[in-house]
Amino acid sequence: MERTYSFTETVICGLIATFMMSMLSFLSSGIGLPVIDVGYMLKEIFNHIHEQDPYNILWGNAAYYIGGILLALIWVVFLDDRIPGNWLVQGIMYGIGISIIAAVIISPAISMAGGESFGLFYLDTWFPVLNIIAGLIMHLGYGITLLLCLEYSDHFKSD
Repeated sequence: MERTYSFTETVICGLIATFMMSMLSFLSSGIGLPVIDVGYMLKEIFNHIHEQDPYNILWGNAAYYIGGILLALIWVVFLDDRIPGNWLVQGIMYGIGISIIAAVIISPAISMAGGESFGLFYLDTWFPVLNIIAGLIMHLGYGITLLLCLEYSDHFKSD
């Protein structure tokens, strides 16, 4: 059964899922995992090429949340009808996929833009396994939250 989502639904669900991803990152430090503060990292990367720091944390977080919205749009436009399973299975699969792409492409590229190197699967960091686990928890939270929000977004539509 093909479902359709409005742009507004997709954006709101992407924002909620990104917020959940942030909270999981901060909370996972309570079990000994590193905090992956993407907004802060993006702010530092934006400022890397400047003598002064023209960008503050708001710019980093704005970029982070726009990235979360883009991930929601990618799901709705390209993957929703192609990935089998119910919302939970789809959310888990999407979260794992995002985590792999982040560890292989996004994080290495972004870290190099900031003058650092995380390496593939964070191998150039002090604790690559902990970073992989922390990233996986964050992205599973994003995927599951996104698909839960999308699944039940039609319950909030006015008739």
